[in-house]
Amino acid sequence: MSRVAALVDGSGFMYRAYYGLPQLTNDRGQPVGALYGFCSMLISLLDKHESDLFCIAMDSGRQTFRSEIYAAYKANRSETPPDLKLQFPLMKEACIAFGAHVASKTGFEADDLIATYARKLSAKGYEVRIIASDKDLMQLVDEKISMFDPLRSKVIGVEDVKARYGVLPSQMIALQALTGDSTDNIPGVQGVGPKTASKLLNEFKTLEGIYQNIDKIKQQKIRENLIRQKDVLETSLKLVALDNDVDIDENFDDLVVSIDYNRTINFLNLHNFSSLIGRWTKLREKVR
Repeated sequence: MSRVAALVDGSGFMYRAYYGLPQLTNDRGQPVGALYGFCSMLISLLDKHESDLFCIAMDSGRQTFRSEIYAAYKANRSETPPDLKLQFPLMKEACIAFGAHVASKTGFEADDLIATYARKLSAKGYEVRIIASDKDLMQLVDEKISMFDPLRSKVIGVEDVKARYGVLPSQMIALQALTGDSTDNIPGVQGVGPKTASKLLNEFKTLEGIYQNIDKIKQQKIRENLIRQKDVLETSLKLVALDNDVDIDENFDDLVVSIDYNRTINFLNLHNFSSLIGRWTKLREKVR
């Protein structure tokens, strides 16, 4: 039976909890709405995803190596709400309280850390399960690495990526570079949407293949844009490609969950999360 490593997009869950739940405060007046959702997520994940290793990856800040490549990267996003910023340190404390390892590194995004851990752990024989909803991580999916989308309660494998986007996971970087992403302010090639990009990649396989066969592209405007915006495409490619070689501590023993139920309950009590204490107690009884 293969060993399992679960890698969680912690930053994605933090923002989802903040915007999806009421703005709660604890009895000391601290904002804890996102923290509550984050703790609820941790309990669900530790319950549903039995794994040998468990790691929560988080962004370290707005400025990353991508900002140096392209100054406008994510520049269209609004500032993080102050009450959410106040909860970031509490979320790291929550991970410690639940005995889960937190990974973050200055200059890199959570996705880059997930990519690095996924590559290294799959090479060591682990079955890697990425728990996230972000399509940016689908480029990592292969026979040893799958995703679990908690919003749809769905496992995403190679064929699922193909069915959804019309390309293999190994082609997702090219597809995203061609189409760009308005959310992250990634330019892409003008006039190339998902359908056109998948059609080009199915026919010519790679970006290199597209340019080697540029004269075979029948749509004149698309052909002209690809030629004229090749530099833009190359920049987009650097922005969407995850760095799977981040310098990390490879003592993977740190990724073993170390649950101390009393420590967790003390943390939940501290922030008045009485309903979560009930769920955590049931989980403790379940695993005994």
